[in-house]
Amino acid sequence: MENFAGPAIAGACYTQSSAKKEHNACLKHFRVQGLIVFFRENRTNCPAEMSRFFATGSDSETEESSSGDEITPKGTGTTFTKQSLLLSDDEEDTKRVVRSAKDKRFEELTNHIKTIRNAMKIRDMAKCLEEFEQLCRAFLKSKTIVDKEGMPKFYIRLLADLEDYLNQLWEDKEGKKKMNKNNAKALSTLRQKIRKYNRDYENEIVSYKENPEQSAEEEEKDEWSSESEDDDKGDEPVKSKSAFLKKKPASESLPDAKKFLKTAGDEESDSDDDEDDEDWGSDTVESASESDDMERNASLAVVFLKKPLEGEKQPVEKVKKRKTKEKVRQDEDADVEGQDLEEGGWEKVKGGLLLVKEKPKMFAKGTEINTGVVVKKLNEILQARGKKGTDRAAQIELLNALAGIACENNLGEGILVKIKFNIIASLYDYNPNLAAFMKPEMWKKCLDCIDELLDILFDNSNIFIGENIAEDSENLAVSDQPFRVRGCILTLVERMDEEFVKIMQNTDPHSQEYVDNLKDEGRVCAIVDRLLQYLENKGSTEEVCRVYLRRIMHTYYKFDYKAHRRSLGLQGETKSEQDQEESEGEDSAVLMDRLCKFIYAKDRTDRIRTCAILCHIYHHALHSRWYQARDLMLMSHLQDNIQHADPPVQILYNRTMVQLGICAFRQGMIKDAHNALLDIQSSGRAKELLGQGLLMRNMQERNAEQEKIEKRRQVPFHMHINLELLECVYLVSAMLLEIPYMAAHEFDARRRMISKQFHHQLRVGERQPLLGPPESMREHVVAASKAMKMGDWRTCHSFIINDKMNSKVWDLFPEAQRVREMLIRKIQEESLRTYLFTYSSVYDSISMETLSEMFELELPTVHSIISKMIINEELMASLDQPTQTVVMHRTEPTSLQNMALQLAEKLGALVENNERVFDLKQGVYGSYFNRDQKGGYQQKQGYQRDQKGGYQQKQGYQRGGYRSQNQSSY
Repeated sequence: MENFAGPAIAGACYTQSSAKKEHNACLKHFRVQGLIVFFRENRTNCPAEMSRFFATGSDSETEESSSGDEITPKGTGTTFTKQSLLLSDDEEDTKRVVRSAKDKRFEELTNHIKTIRNAMKIRDMAKCLEEFEQLCRAFLKSKTIVDKEGMPKFYIRLLADLEDYLNQLWEDKEGKKKMNKNNAKALSTLRQKIRKYNRDYENEIVSYKENPEQSAEEEEKDEWSSESEDDDKGDEPVKSKSAFLKKKPASESLPDAKKFLKTAGDEESDSDDDEDDEDWGSDTVESASESDDMERNASLAVVFLKKPLEGEKQPVEKVKKRKTKEKVRQDEDADVEGQDLEEGGWEKVKGGLLLVKEKPKMFAKGTEINTGVVVKKLNEILQARGKKGTDRAAQIELLNALAGIACENNLGEGILVKIKFNIIASLYDYNPNLAAFMKPEMWKKCLDCIDELLDILFDNSNIFIGENIAEDSENLAVSDQPFRVRGCILTLVERMDEEFVKIMQNTDPHSQEYVDNLKDEGRVCAIVDRLLQYLENKGSTEEVCRVYLRRIMHTYYKFDYKAHRRSLGLQGETKSEQDQEESEGEDSAVLMDRLCKFIYAKDRTDRIRTCAILCHIYHHALHSRWYQARDLMLMSHLQDNIQHADPPVQILYNRTMVQLGICAFRQGMIKDAHNALLDIQSSGRAKELLGQGLLMRNMQERNAEQEKIEKRRQVPFHMHINLELLECVYLVSAMLLEIPYMAAHEFDARRRMISKQFHHQLRVGERQPLLGPPESMREHVVAASKAMKMGDWRTCHSFIINDKMNSKVWDLFPEAQRVREMLIRKIQEESLRTYLFTYSSVYDSISMETLSEMFELELPTVHSIISKMIINEELMASLDQPTQTVVMHRTEPTSLQNMALQLAEKLGALVENNERVFDLKQGVYGSYFNRDQKGGYQQKQGYQRDQKGGYQQKQGYQRGGYRSQNQSSY
């Protein structure tokens, strides 16, 4: 279409004001009929005849319309195309839609919610996080509307669904590993944000979760009401145009509506704009001529209501909601019918037993049911076991049905025991993956079935079971001979114990579910005790040792509080508690001693004996029997060959050594405690070595299969040792040993470190630019170490024993007060030793009574400490008995003398190395003679074994009396 200039021509055939009025009148008529494009293109050259033709209204009407529809004239030179005019017309139409602030805000929230739900479907956590933040900001803007209208249901529904979705993703550990880094980080961040955000709306979320269907119905009603309001608002601006529309019969409304829909054929043919004008022009004359009829007779509701056309799909969300509603109603109807059947229906009973509902027909009608037929049917069911496509749940139901049939027909206990064996095996096979744990309902069935099997075995002493019984020699029929059944009850119980451990490993330890699962341990122990009682009479020695070990593994890590109270002479507060304590069986110490000694004497496998010894040591150490635990560890010589054991036994050994070290600390054996904990703590992998988790930094070193294997070796949470307590015990032990040693060897160049980890913590504390009050456990120990170094035992005591440290560490011990008293005593003694090492050069003599008052120690204790220091030549002094003073001998070198001695030693080492290199370069006596201490040479040929186990050639010239025996010759 050609371009045209704006209305800038003067001296036309009509004045500008009259042309403006006529133009507005034309604009009013032609906008309704779709001729706005045509009129705007020709508005500058509109003839007077056309203006008179269209000027049907009065001047007042035209002026009113011109005030609302006045178009600002463009300057000369501005060009317009058809596309720009069409866009401007669309903009005018959109401005006419009037929407409330509530609709705008709620639509913005709805758009964000749709985006979040789409991102949830594809697990795009980064997008979820971004949209959730925008949603929170948009909701903040809508705060005034929400306060007025109330909390929108769809918003609460999203918060509840999003939190459940994130918790489900968080528990899916396999899925988390497959996420990329950004998604994993976004998942963690979003989970924290949603949990914090939902605290403000807990009541609304709880009410939604209690009745989600009612909330969904209310939300749907709100949507329908808002849609109807939008429709009503959309109809209001059209009322003024109803006079220009032609009334159609109801039968013709559908075909006329199709005229205004753009089909695929129209898209191909509407390339030319003149054809569009002709299409619109056909309806213009009709609507203008019959506008009066429409205004009088037509109902606006009939004309403008939305009607779905043929083939047009309804909105997907509404269809889904209707389907879910119908499904919920069907489920409710089914429940009601089921209740009616249960209340007023009949159940078919035969022989006093409720018949099991059987999907397939077990036996043909009229078949005589005997032992052979049941065994044949049992083998048929078992043949499908393990095959692809086998329904394991259906197989368990069939076996239960077969057991019921055997009971009804009184086929004897032998066939029933065999079926029970296979039912338990099928329950174990329900999860084909070894790493997967049993579902709660299957676990309960398994425990019930094992209990029933043990009941049958205890009630019928004529049943013999064993793995050595061949299937051909089984006796399952009722006869004078005892029943013989192939199977091993011990293997089933051991597998049950392993399944219990897997359930505990795969349950969140901080949830109520973990506590509920842990309650089943009492039932597991009861089954093990019953099996132990059965095998003591009918089992072999090897089987008895195995079941004894299972009982030990459920006992060794538990502290016996009742035995501890009895040892302290305490009794129960009430009469019932005292009677219960008296009626209870043997203490755990007596039980452990009896079971372990049987294994020591009868076991033929090293593994069971090793595990029993370690558990026995652990139990002794846990109950503060230090000397028994230490002697048993030294006599067993386990530390010599434990590296050849399998990983679970090594984990048990590490746990035992840690418990032994903590026991030594409680008894005041600081050096023994440090030595026991040194290997575990110096590695920096205490968590992994104790089987209490995997370190993230070592994830690159293992593949997925190795990681699964190591996770199966982990110890359940209720058996964990507190790692913070362990580290605190180690650091305090290192402080009590290291600080006096550092004070005694302050200027010694060859000073060794007792604990590298303790020195590392000291260096970290020294590097801090700003020293504030200590917060963590490590900071408390470092601050206490600095105070002890200065001989200030009171400050050291306040850092080690305070409310924060008590709650974190010391209150976790069974006898916490006794441990605190021991610590205070040790701090006083080691601070005294440190004080004497540090300030001995300042004193000529010092009174022991003064030292006793400074460190609040008894005079004999001070005398004992100083005497030991003098005997061990740690302190160059003597005791003046009459005056009770310590007289210093001043033999310790000053700092300058110490530096001179260090320099002399280093120069001597340098000269020694220089001579050795010079002798090698000469080559005269090289690799043949060695220089002896007297300055001569002696012949030393051949190889000697060094301390590291390798061989080195002792040839060449070496200075006599060279210190390092492990260095090879140059």
